[in-house]
Amino acid sequence: MTAINPNLRTIRTTCPYCGVGCGVLATPDGKGGAAIAGDPEHPANFGRLCSKGSALGETIDLQGRLLYPMIRCKGVLERVAWSDALDHVAHRMQHIVARDGADAVGFYLSGQLLTEDYYVANKLMKGFVGTANVDTNSRLCMSSSVAGHRRAFGADTVPGCYEDLDQADLLVFVGSNAAWCHPVLFQRMLKNRQERGARMIVIDPRRTDTAGDVDLFLGLKPGTDTALFSGLFVHLADCGALDRAYIAQNTSGYDDALARARNIAGSVTATALATGLSEQDVAAFFKMFRDTEKVVTLYSQGVNQSAQGTDKVNSILNCHLATGRIGKPGASPFSLTGQPNAMGGREVGGLANMLAAHMGFTPPDIDRVRRFWKAPRIATHEGLKAVQLFEAINRGEVKALWVMGTNPAVSLPDADMARDALKKLELFVVSENVLCNDTVAAGPHVLLPALAWGEKSGTVTNSERRISRQRAFLPAPGEARPDWWILSETARRLGFGDSFNYKSAADIFREHAALSAFENNGNRDFDIGALTSLSDEAFDALQPVQWPVRGGGDPVERFFAQGGFFTNDGRGRFVAPEVPALRGETGPSRPLRLNTGRIRDQWHTMTRTGLSPRLGAHLPEPFVEINPDDAGKYGIAHDGYARITTDYGQCILKAVVSERQQRGTLFVPIHWSAMNASHGRVGALVHSFTDPFSGQPESKATPAAIAPYEFVFRGFALSRKQLELPSNLLWTRVTVSGGFGYLFADNGDLSRWPAWVGTVAGEDVAEYRDIGGGVYRAASFAGDRIETCLFVGPAHDAGDWEVVKGAFAADHVTDEQRRMLLSGKSSEGAASTGPIVCACFGVGRGTICDAIVAGACTAAEIGAKLKAGTNCGSCIPELKRLIAATDAAPAKETKLANVAG
Repeated sequence: MTAINPNLRTIRTTCPYCGVGCGVLATPDGKGGAAIAGDPEHPANFGRLCSKGSALGETIDLQGRLLYPMIRCKGVLERVAWSDALDHVAHRMQHIVARDGADAVGFYLSGQLLTEDYYVANKLMKGFVGTANVDTNSRLCMSSSVAGHRRAFGADTVPGCYEDLDQADLLVFVGSNAAWCHPVLFQRMLKNRQERGARMIVIDPRRTDTAGDVDLFLGLKPGTDTALFSGLFVHLADCGALDRAYIAQNTSGYDDALARARNIAGSVTATALATGLSEQDVAAFFKMFRDTEKVVTLYSQGVNQSAQGTDKVNSILNCHLATGRIGKPGASPFSLTGQPNAMGGREVGGLANMLAAHMGFTPPDIDRVRRFWKAPRIATHEGLKAVQLFEAINRGEVKALWVMGTNPAVSLPDADMARDALKKLELFVVSENVLCNDTVAAGPHVLLPALAWGEKSGTVTNSERRISRQRAFLPAPGEARPDWWILSETARRLGFGDSFNYKSAADIFREHAALSAFENNGNRDFDIGALTSLSDEAFDALQPVQWPVRGGGDPVERFFAQGGFFTNDGRGRFVAPEVPALRGETGPSRPLRLNTGRIRDQWHTMTRTGLSPRLGAHLPEPFVEINPDDAGKYGIAHDGYARITTDYGQCILKAVVSERQQRGTLFVPIHWSAMNASHGRVGALVHSFTDPFSGQPESKATPAAIAPYEFVFRGFALSRKQLELPSNLLWTRVTVSGGFGYLFADNGDLSRWPAWVGTVAGEDVAEYRDIGGGVYRAASFAGDRIETCLFVGPAHDAGDWEVVKGAFAADHVTDEQRRMLLSGKSSEGAASTGPIVCACFGVGRGTICDAIVAGACTAAEIGAKLKAGTNCGSCIPELKRLIAATDAAPAKETKLANVAG
């Protein structure tokens, strides 16, 4: 394992969030923390970090960490030695495989794992246990892109690179809110626009912040992307805008694909009818694409997370193949990857339908991997993809599951079924770095403590095929171990020790590199053979490098400009997609479509970002976004509450009424779980229809109903420790400076709150009671510091959350501040800074609006004055909305009520 440098020098590592793969400079403070900055020398980000990356230093303490192996004995998890835990896992696995066969066991992995961890898990299961039931949460994220690439290119190859984003003259975003989800790349593209005049088009049912200031926004109907790009394909053909020579020399399937496209959307008019767009906007898009040689089409979850996601991907690829705009500077399709190592997982076969090194389940590939691994019982057929795997668990067919670094009880569709299925397992193992999440709460038999970011060492691969090092800069806490070590020790107990005798991540990387080059000779895209003989020292010093890096060759930036596809005949394939149609019917009882996705400052199920006070300050509560027309139709009030119901479950959420939301659709973020919200677990609402090629679930269009939900009281509590709130509340927990905050709504008797305060407060308690007016407030103190406080009132009369949070964060409150505290107002009479808009620098809405009133008329002027928007830039669209809604008038507060969100 990599040793921690005792001099606490700055360590170059890689961010653990999205697929941009930003370089990070981490400087340990010697007390378990670290200062975080962007690495100016890393080619993915050149020193820029988003709000999440900037806050990494707030997420690395040991609060809530799993530090020791545990086994469930008589229903209770008890600490045990590593040897006992791994002996138990191996013994139970052996018993189940001997009784029921290898396909009765499965692994469910994560894009948070390092490539070396992924490699060992894949090798153990597919080569030695003998099953391909190894899948990953990347199945929920990027698998439709994988399937589309493999159908068109013969391999899961990303043709372009980040430099194309600097050189393109037209950037087309499809189902991608890059301003929030890939902000570092988005700022790079904005720079291209400002310096070179590149134009931008956003295609999305939602008018997201990415569409805030673009040349064309196409708010198409959900699920109609294939129709739009089929119409584009037909238009390009009819206008003579195709690269006929490229098509003839390098592709196959053109005629069939074009005929299908004509059937789907044979004209501008037909395309407009199919997509719900105006003919004028469709024609404008077609012309801009047709007349611009340097086009990059960027697609993400809005394309992938669909029961026809693979067809959507291929409809985009068809247009690039037809124009020869692929693998050329400034011209390519580009899949924006969601997770930090989704690409690395794909390289080692982390998906159930792949073998390692981008090989598949063909007889030659199976034989090649078998010989390289000297595998005694290699899997000979594809395994169960994520949704299929959990359905098989629910049916009792899969009896053992090992979950590593992910939270499927929250993130899978039909999440209640997934959570219930986990409880049926005979052997349920979880490798994690947190002591509690929804999956851990589902009752694993064995909990194994894994290293977290900052402690583990290995490699990750970003969206442009660039391999970077994650390096340890903190010591391993407790008895936590690398995932590859845990797996290798289990393999030894299963009798495969000679093949898993790894001493370091470098050992595994060298083997991974050797397999990529084994019998390759240039006929497989993934080849890092030149890195096979790296010494331990060279591995530790490895600089970011883009694959392929073939033995004796230089890295390759782009693929396919001159053909050279990885199909049997070397030709790229046009694919004829199916006619687009959403799964699941809307009707009188389910008239709307539920779309789920990410918000700016949170990540997955918040096990990391939820630890940062500033990341929770922008949008602290789960919410549902709804169009004003639909809100009026169904009686939903802005800032009220609404119940969302599908055939799978229901949530109660804060309502945000916004014209940016398309009529007939709802949007709900994915991040909240049973650990941090009482009614916000949206995965339980999502239907489990999947794409027939990729197995990716359709998370963007579940039929749903909405209805208002009324609460008599609202309130909040702040405490130095986590609280057990009274029953039958709607509540959300958020980390705040100094402790924990709880935002809640209540229909219970107000009189129960004083008794509750008595159970959580100390002796020094101040109270304010107006039972007739529906107001109760209390605060307890420990010395000069607030220990716990509670504010309850009707509607918005509970008190100012931002003001009280500020007082709570202070180590010392004055007597005057004590006296003013229960008023919920600032003792200085200053206005609240309002909800945080810029998470990077903690700048509130009120502060920004004051600057606008004082004369800051542009986002740049606000940045110069307050620094807001000058780091990752993801708050700039909101700054522009505030500018547009504000003038130098005393009544600005009323004009700003509905701007943010």
